[in-house]
Amino acid sequence: MLEVVSRNDGDTFRTMYTVRFKEAVYVLHAFQKKAKRGVATPKKEIDLVRRRLKVAEQHYRSTHGGG
Repeated sequence: MLEVVSRNDGDTFRTMYTVRFKEAVYVLHAFQKKAKRGVATPKKEIDLVRRRLKVAEQHYRSTHGGG
């Protein structure tokens, strides 16, 4: 899983995606970071990404026949 962080006019945006699959890239989540302190991605966002990664894995297997 990879995370891209972009800053614009004092706001921080994060996009999380996976390149785990040979024939597809899945964007798992994109959001604006609201907290002004700390650089860590909030746990609730990480948990959401993990759930979406499992769904992406199932989708990939069903459409591409592999992992």
